[in-house]
Amino acid sequence: MSSISIYFQPINSDLFENLHKETIGQSVLGHVDGSFPDWSICDVVFFGVQEDRASETNIGAAEGPNEIRRELYRLFKHFDLEIADLGNIYQGASVQDTYKAVEDVVFELIKKNKTVVFLGGSRDLGFAAYKAYSKLEQTVNVCSVDSRLNMGAYSSEVNSGNYINHIILHEPNYLFNYSTIGYQTYLVPPSEVALMDELYFDYHRLGEIQADIKKTEPLMRYADLVSININSVRFSELGLDREDASPNGLYGEQICQIMRYAGISDKVSCAGIFDYNPIFNESKFGAKLVAQMIWCFFEGASERKKDFPIGTKANYKKYLVPIEGTDHQVNFYKSDKSDRWWMEVPYPPDKRIKFDRHHMIPCSYEDYQKASKGIVPDLWWRTYQKLR
Repeated sequence: MSSISIYFQPINSDLFENLHKETIGQSVLGHVDGSFPDWSICDVVFFGVQEDRASETNIGAAEGPNEIRRELYRLFKHFDLEIADLGNIYQGASVQDTYKAVEDVVFELIKKNKTVVFLGGSRDLGFAAYKAYSKLEQTVNVCSVDSRLNMGAYSSEVNSGNYINHIILHEPNYLFNYSTIGYQTYLVPPSEVALMDELYFDYHRLGEIQADIKKTEPLMRYADLVSININSVRFSELGLDREDASPNGLYGEQICQIMRYAGISDKVSCAGIFDYNPIFNESKFGAKLVAQMIWCFFEGASERKKDFPIGTKANYKKYLVPIEGTDHQVNFYKSDKSDRWWMEVPYPPDKRIKFDRHHMIPCSYEDYQKASKGIVPDLWWRTYQKLR
């Protein structure tokens, strides 16, 4: 536990002043006055990363964690969850040094089965979190909420515009699936969409998500690592006056619902929120929204069902749907505990160890209804192609 303490600077003690006794700030185990918290006794571990040097358009995001923490501590705690706040990771001599610190910290925490929430800083920090999973040598699913796909031209240096390319091309490669939620087509080159198809990754446009926010729940239930870029939220919800802000995007209540879905997911072990920049937010209105997003994640995490169908499926109802014109059928499972749905994708026996965590795909009742009418869910086909 003490090995990661060297990476952190303490929290400003003034953030704990004049707080109501029932707020998060009054119950959190915080890193204050050189006393590093015993995070081993907590359910969720929270920290900030003051790093934005690889940002292309958002220098100043490094100051985001403290402003968000100030607002988060003022919110009332309505859930039974032990939370540790480790403080902020020191900015390294180089960006790569900061990445290494994030990688080491996230690795240590998820290795001990802790749920991690951390704040940027710029979105390229998601690459450092991904590398923590690669150290576990297990395949991983990444889900990003962003107005862009961030698969820009590859270069040896990671930046906020190409970090997804670095995740995809990293060796050894443990990435199984990448999903993106809320991208805005007019902000994305067609070549990046084509690459998503070529790799059998799934992507969901803003309009699709706004029409039915519940579509994001299975996507979060399938993810290990979640990356939330604040630019996925429309300008009017945040008041962020910066170059890459968009008049379109998710509404505040929608991004909070997505965060709750991430929190309640049994599989999500790390969530990062990036690119809030207080320099472009004089009212600090955006910090309030990000704090409420984190609150929703915490509430969701306190209600996890632990019903992911690995091993025995005695507590699940099984529904078989044949695929017309093929020798295959889609096996659907419904949890008696939560009423949530999964669909099973067949895979070769020799790949059992590598893919055992990924052949059960979270889905919805609507997916079962569509399959019953001969429409096989797109994610089933994409996953089937990767498992062959």
